[in-house]
Amino acid sequence: MGASVAERGRCAVALAGGHTPRPVYERLAEPPLAAQVPWHALDVFFGDERAVGPADRNSNYRMAADAMLERVPLDPARVHRIAAERPDRDQAARDYERLLPERLDLLLLGMGADGHTASLFPGAAALHERRRRVVPVSGAGPVTERISITPPVIEAAREIVVLVAGPDKAAAVQAALGGAGPVEELPIRLALRGTWLLTADAAARWQEGTSA
Repeated sequence: MGASVAERGRCAVALAGGHTPRPVYERLAEPPLAAQVPWHALDVFFGDERAVGPADRNSNYRMAADAMLERVPLDPARVHRIAAERPDRDQAARDYERLLPERLDLLLLGMGADGHTASLFPGAAALHERRRRVVPVSGAGPVTERISITPPVIEAAREIVVLVAGPDKAAAVQAALGGAGPVEELPIRLALRGTWLLTADAAARWQEGTSA
């Protein structure tokens, strides 16, 4: 973050949703880490969002706001949520695409047990999208309709951090980091060049394979 601010006067960050990032966001909002973040220079975006309003318990924006964004000295005008609850999700995706910078300085991604990241699920047509950077998609879970960034956004990001937690992710971690394979099978392979932060249980099968 500091390097981006020094070079460009700002840092464009896209946050991950889901359960895994919440404790990370909570720690960033507390001393001593909170004092080390250049909040005044951050522009905050999101990698994906479910088709719910900002107050809904399934909203990625609400999770990030509760855990961090509303607890730090960050200008609310520089927080750009995805309005995925709009009836015309295609237009909402196009509008969000216009907000995104050409390159994100930092992209935070999570991973599901099936290897999906953002809302790019295995076999999804959006994995082949090259022109549009944000599209409406369908996924799994209690809210299937979503809006997500596409592969070109991940590929263009200056830095990527992948956060993975839980034993249910171990097989996908092993498959992604253990060898080559198609992104259609494991979309998280789009982020292999990133820095991966894994809990011990998520890394268990991969570590067993590398030590064998």
